[in-house]
Amino acid sequence: MAGVSMKGIKLRIRSMESTKQITKAMEMVAASKLRRAQDNVTRSRPYFETLYSTVCEIAGSTGSFTSPYLEERPVQKALYVVIAGDRGLAGGYNHNVLKLAEAEMAGKNVTVLPIGKRCVENFRAHRYEILSDAWGEAGALSVSDCFTLAKDVCRRFLEGEFDEVDLVYTNFVSILVQQPSVLKLLPLHGSGEPSEDKSETLYEPDSETLFAAIVPEYLGGLLYGALCESVASEQGARRTAMDSATKNAEDMIADLSLKYNRARQGAITQEITEIVAGANT
Repeated sequence: MAGVSMKGIKLRIRSMESTKQITKAMEMVAASKLRRAQDNVTRSRPYFETLYSTVCEIAGSTGSFTSPYLEERPVQKALYVVIAGDRGLAGGYNHNVLKLAEAEMAGKNVTVLPIGKRCVENFRAHRYEILSDAWGEAGALSVSDCFTLAKDVCRRFLEGEFDEVDLVYTNFVSILVQQPSVLKLLPLHGSGEPSEDKSETLYEPDSETLFAAIVPEYLGGLLYGALCESVASEQGARRTAMDSATKNAEDMIADLSLKYNRARQGAITQEITEIVAGANT
Protein backbone atom coordinates (compact mmCIF):
# COMPACT_ATOMS: atom_id res chain seq x y z
CA MET A 1 0.00 0.00 0.00
CA ALA A 2 2.84 2.32 0.90
CA GLY A 3 4.56 1.50 -2.39
CA VAL A 4 1.46 2.53 -4.39
CA SER A 5 1.20 5.78 -2.44
CA MET A 6 4.87 6.56 -3.04
CA LYS A 7 4.49 5.88 -6.75
CA GLY A 8 1.51 8.22 -6.99
CA ILE A 9 3.36 10.98 -5.12
CA LYS A 10 6.38 10.57 -7.38
CA LEU A 11 4.22 10.93 -10.49
CA ARG A 12 2.67 14.10 -9.08
CA ILE A 13 6.10 15.55 -8.36
CA ARG A 14 7.18 14.92 -11.95
CA SER A 15 3.96 16.49 -13.22
CA MET A 16 4.48 19.60 -11.07
CA GLU A 17 8.11 19.90 -12.21
CA SER A 18 6.92 19.83 -15.83
CA THR A 19 4.29 22.48 -15.08
CA LYS A 20 6.89 24.61 -13.33
CA GLN A 21 9.13 24.52 -16.41
CA ILE A 22 6.22 25.70 -18.58
CA THR A 23 5.18 28.54 -16.28
CA LYS A 24 8.79 29.66 -15.90
CA ALA A 25 9.24 29.74 -19.68
CA MET A 26 6.00 31.69 -20.09
CA GLU A 27 7.14 34.15 -17.43
CA MET A 28 10.40 34.76 -19.31
CA VAL A 29 8.56 35.25 -22.61
CA ALA A 30 6.14 37.70 -20.97
CA ALA A 31 9.05 39.60 -19.41
CA SER A 32 10.71 39.93 -22.83
CA LYS A 33 7.49 41.16 -24.48
CA LEU A 34 6.86 43.50 -21.55
CA ARG A 35 10.13 45.32 -22.14
CA ARG A 36 9.18 46.00 -25.76
CA ALA A 37 5.65 47.01 -24.74
CA GLN A 38 6.99 49.44 -22.15
CA ASP A 39 9.22 51.01 -24.80
CA ASN A 40 6.15 51.51 -27.01
CA VAL A 41 4.27 53.15 -24.13
CA THR A 42 7.19 55.49 -23.46
CA ARG A 43 7.37 56.51 -27.13
CA SER A 44 3.61 56.96 -27.64
CA ARG A 45 2.83 59.11 -24.57
CA PRO A 46 4.68 62.30 -25.67
CA TYR A 47 2.99 62.17 -29.08
CA PHE A 48 -0.47 61.90 -27.57
CA GLU A 49 0.17 64.59 -24.95
CA THR A 50 1.38 67.07 -27.60
CA LEU A 51 -1.55 66.32 -29.89
CA TYR A 52 -3.99 66.59 -26.98
CA SER A 53 -2.67 70.02 -25.96
CA THR A 54 -2.92 71.19 -29.59
CA VAL A 55 -6.54 70.06 -29.90
CA CYS A 56 -7.44 71.79 -26.63
CA GLU A 57 -5.68 74.97 -27.73
CA ILE A 58 -7.51 75.08 -31.06
CA ALA A 59 -10.87 74.34 -29.42
CA GLY A 60 -10.33 77.18 -26.96
CA SER A 61 -8.74 79.60 -29.40
CA THR A 62 -11.93 81.55 -30.07
CA GLY A 63 -15.28 81.98 -28.41
CA SER A 64 -17.10 81.57 -31.75
CA PHE A 65 -15.44 78.25 -32.50
CA THR A 66 -17.89 75.52 -33.57
CA SER A 67 -17.40 71.94 -34.72
CA PRO A 68 -19.64 68.86 -35.01
CA TYR A 69 -17.00 67.06 -32.94
CA LEU A 70 -17.83 69.38 -30.03
CA GLU A 71 -21.61 69.13 -30.37
CA GLU A 72 -23.39 67.56 -27.41
CA ARG A 73 -26.56 65.74 -28.49
CA PRO A 74 -28.99 63.30 -26.86
CA VAL A 75 -27.37 59.87 -26.76
CA GLN A 76 -29.62 57.57 -28.74
CA LYS A 77 -26.84 55.10 -29.44
CA ALA A 78 -23.26 54.83 -28.20
CA LEU A 79 -20.21 53.07 -29.56
CA TYR A 80 -17.80 51.41 -27.13
CA VAL A 81 -14.32 50.56 -28.35
CA VAL A 82 -13.08 47.86 -25.94
CA ILE A 83 -9.49 46.62 -25.86
CA ALA A 84 -8.70 43.26 -24.23
CA GLY A 85 -6.15 40.49 -24.79
CA ASP A 86 -5.76 37.81 -27.43
CA ARG A 87 -4.90 35.07 -24.91
CA GLY A 88 -5.60 34.02 -21.37
CA LEU A 89 -3.26 33.09 -18.52
CA ALA A 90 -2.89 36.78 -17.62
CA GLY A 91 -4.46 36.83 -14.19
CA GLY A 92 -7.47 39.12 -14.00
CA TYR A 93 -6.45 41.32 -16.95
CA ASN A 94 -9.20 40.29 -19.39
CA HIS A 95 -11.86 39.81 -16.71
CA ASN A 96 -11.32 43.24 -15.16
CA VAL A 97 -11.50 45.28 -18.37
CA LEU A 98 -14.49 43.33 -19.73
CA LYS A 99 -16.31 43.63 -16.42
CA LEU A 100 -15.79 47.41 -16.44
CA ALA A 101 -17.01 47.64 -20.05
CA GLU A 102 -20.19 45.69 -19.32
CA ALA A 103 -20.87 47.81 -16.24
CA GLU A 104 -20.52 51.01 -18.30
CA MET A 105 -22.79 49.70 -21.05
CA ALA A 106 -25.52 48.38 -18.76
CA GLY A 107 -28.93 49.78 -19.66
CA LYS A 108 -27.69 51.65 -22.74
CA ASN A 109 -28.30 51.16 -26.44
CA VAL A 110 -24.76 50.32 -27.52
CA THR A 111 -22.66 48.84 -30.27
CA VAL A 112 -19.29 47.32 -29.43
CA LEU A 113 -16.10 47.52 -31.44
CA PRO A 114 -13.96 44.78 -29.85
CA ILE A 115 -10.18 44.69 -30.13
CA GLY A 116 -8.62 41.41 -28.94
CA LYS A 117 -9.73 37.80 -29.42
CA ARG A 118 -10.97 37.41 -25.85
CA CYS A 119 -12.97 40.61 -26.27
CA VAL A 120 -14.66 39.33 -29.45
CA GLU A 121 -15.47 35.99 -27.85
CA ASN A 122 -16.94 37.62 -24.73
CA PHE A 123 -19.30 40.02 -26.52
CA ARG A 124 -20.39 37.39 -29.01
CA ALA A 125 -21.25 35.05 -26.14
CA HIS A 126 -23.27 37.81 -24.43
CA ARG A 127 -24.99 38.69 -27.74
CA TYR A 128 -23.92 42.32 -27.96
CA GLU A 129 -24.22 44.12 -31.27
CA ILE A 130 -20.70 44.09 -32.75
CA LEU A 131 -19.74 46.75 -35.27
CA SER A 132 -16.90 44.72 -36.79
CA ASP A 133 -14.52 41.93 -35.84
CA ALA A 134 -11.95 43.03 -38.42
CA TRP A 135 -9.82 44.43 -35.58
CA GLY A 136 -10.29 41.35 -33.41
CA GLU A 137 -6.59 40.59 -32.93
CA ALA A 138 -4.97 43.21 -30.70
CA GLY A 139 -1.45 41.91 -31.27
CA ALA A 140 -1.76 42.40 -35.03
CA LEU A 141 -2.84 46.06 -34.94
CA SER A 142 -0.35 48.62 -36.22
CA VAL A 143 -0.19 52.40 -36.05
CA SER A 144 -1.78 52.70 -39.49
CA ASP A 145 -4.60 50.37 -38.44
CA CYS A 146 -5.38 52.65 -35.48
CA PHE A 147 -5.58 55.70 -37.76
CA THR A 148 -7.79 53.83 -40.23
CA LEU A 149 -10.07 52.78 -37.39
CA ALA A 150 -10.20 56.33 -36.01
CA LYS A 151 -11.21 57.77 -39.39
CA ASP A 152 -14.03 55.24 -39.68
CA VAL A 153 -15.27 56.05 -36.17
CA CYS A 154 -15.19 59.80 -36.90
CA ARG A 155 -17.12 59.31 -40.14
CA ARG A 156 -19.84 57.31 -38.37
CA PHE A 157 -20.07 59.94 -35.61
CA LEU A 158 -20.45 62.79 -38.11
CA GLU A 159 -23.12 60.85 -40.01
CA GLY A 160 -25.11 60.48 -36.78
CA GLU A 161 -24.78 56.70 -36.54
CA PHE A 162 -23.46 57.16 -32.99
CA ASP A 163 -24.01 60.06 -30.62
CA GLU A 164 -21.17 59.15 -28.28
CA VAL A 165 -17.97 57.14 -28.56
CA ASP A 166 -16.18 55.72 -25.51
CA LEU A 167 -12.94 53.79 -25.14
CA VAL A 168 -12.41 51.06 -22.53
CA TYR A 169 -8.83 49.93 -22.06
CA THR A 170 -6.27 49.13 -19.34
CA ASN A 171 -3.88 51.80 -18.19
CA PHE A 172 -0.36 50.53 -17.45
CA VAL A 173 0.72 51.91 -14.07
CA SER A 174 3.47 49.42 -13.23
CA ILE A 175 4.32 45.76 -13.63
CA LEU A 176 2.18 44.98 -10.60
CA VAL A 177 -0.62 47.52 -11.15
CA GLN A 178 -2.87 47.74 -14.22
CA GLN A 179 -5.91 50.01 -14.05
CA PRO A 180 -8.98 49.44 -16.29
CA SER A 181 -10.16 52.84 -17.53
CA VAL A 182 -12.96 54.46 -19.54
CA LEU A 183 -12.25 57.46 -21.75
CA LYS A 184 -14.80 59.49 -23.68
CA LEU A 185 -13.59 59.97 -27.26
CA LEU A 186 -16.48 61.87 -28.85
CA PRO A 187 -17.87 64.43 -28.58
CA LEU A 188 -14.72 66.33 -27.61
CA HIS A 189 -14.50 69.06 -25.04
CA GLY A 190 -12.46 72.19 -25.45
CA SER A 191 -10.97 71.78 -22.02
CA GLY A 192 -7.49 72.55 -20.85
CA GLU A 193 -5.80 75.86 -20.10
CA PRO A 194 -5.32 77.95 -23.21
CA SER A 195 -1.86 79.36 -23.74
CA GLU A 196 -1.22 83.05 -23.03
CA ASP A 197 -0.07 83.73 -26.57
CA LYS A 198 -3.00 82.04 -28.30
CA SER A 199 -4.03 85.33 -29.90
CA GLU A 200 -0.75 85.29 -31.83
CA THR A 201 -1.37 81.82 -33.24
CA LEU A 202 -2.61 81.78 -36.84
CA TYR A 203 -4.26 78.75 -38.40
CA GLU A 204 -4.44 78.22 -42.16
CA PRO A 205 -6.95 78.12 -43.70
CA ASP A 206 -8.83 78.56 -40.38
CA SER A 207 -9.08 76.91 -36.96
CA GLU A 208 -12.34 75.05 -37.74
CA THR A 209 -10.96 73.42 -40.90
CA LEU A 210 -7.74 72.50 -39.12
CA PHE A 211 -9.70 71.10 -36.18
CA ALA A 212 -11.82 68.91 -38.47
CA ALA A 213 -8.65 67.55 -40.09
CA ILE A 214 -6.74 66.95 -36.88
CA VAL A 215 -9.47 65.19 -34.85
CA PRO A 216 -9.20 61.83 -36.71
CA GLU A 217 -5.41 62.01 -36.27
CA TYR A 218 -5.90 62.82 -32.61
CA LEU A 219 -8.21 59.83 -32.11
CA GLY A 220 -5.81 57.58 -34.02
CA GLY A 221 -2.98 58.59 -31.72
CA LEU A 222 -5.24 58.08 -28.72
CA LEU A 223 -6.25 54.59 -29.86
CA TYR A 224 -2.65 53.62 -30.51
CA GLY A 225 -1.61 54.93 -27.09
CA ALA A 226 -4.43 52.98 -25.43
CA LEU A 227 -3.43 49.87 -27.37
CA CYS A 228 0.19 50.23 -26.19
CA GLU A 229 -1.00 50.69 -22.61
CA SER A 230 -3.25 47.62 -22.84
CA VAL A 231 -0.57 45.39 -24.39
CA ALA A 232 1.91 46.40 -21.70
CA SER A 233 -0.74 45.74 -19.05
CA GLU A 234 -1.46 42.30 -20.48
CA GLN A 235 2.20 41.29 -20.48
CA GLY A 236 2.70 42.70 -16.98
CA ALA A 237 -0.32 40.78 -15.69
CA ARG A 238 0.82 37.58 -17.44
CA ARG A 239 4.34 37.87 -16.03
CA THR A 240 2.95 38.34 -12.52
CA ALA A 241 0.53 35.44 -12.95
CA MET A 242 3.21 33.08 -14.27
CA ASP A 243 5.63 34.10 -11.52
CA SER A 244 2.94 33.31 -8.95
CA ALA A 245 2.19 29.98 -10.66
CA THR A 246 5.90 29.06 -10.65
CA LYS A 247 6.19 29.82 -6.93
CA ASN A 248 3.05 27.80 -6.21
CA ALA A 249 4.48 24.87 -8.17
CA GLU A 250 7.69 25.07 -6.14
CA ASP A 251 5.69 25.05 -2.90
CA MET A 252 3.68 22.02 -4.04
CA ILE A 253 6.83 20.17 -5.10
CA ALA A 254 8.37 20.83 -1.67
CA ASP A 255 5.18 19.63 0.05
CA LEU A 256 4.96 16.51 -2.10
CA SER A 257 8.65 15.77 -1.56
CA LEU A 258 8.10 15.90 2.19
CA LYS A 259 5.14 13.51 1.90
CA TYR A 260 7.19 11.21 -0.33
CA ASN A 261 10.06 11.09 2.17
CA ARG A 262 7.68 10.40 5.03
CA ALA A 263 5.99 7.60 3.07
CA ARG A 264 9.39 6.15 2.16
CA GLN A 265 10.54 6.32 5.77
CA GLY A 266 7.32 4.65 6.89
CA ALA A 267 7.75 1.87 4.34
CA ILE A 268 11.36 1.23 5.43
CA THR A 269 10.34 1.21 9.11
CA GLN A 270 7.56 -1.29 8.39
CA GLU A 271 9.92 -3.59 6.49
CA ILE A 272 12.50 -3.51 9.32
CA THR A 273 9.75 -4.29 11.86
CA GLU A 274 8.55 -7.27 9.80
CA ILE A 275 12.13 -8.60 9.44
CA VAL A 276 12.78 -8.30 13.19
CA ALA A 277 9.45 -9.94 14.00
CA GLY A 278 10.26 -12.82 11.62
CA ALA A 279 13.70 -13.35 13.15
CA ASN A 280 12.24 -13.63 16.67
CA THR A 281 9.78 -16.39 15.74
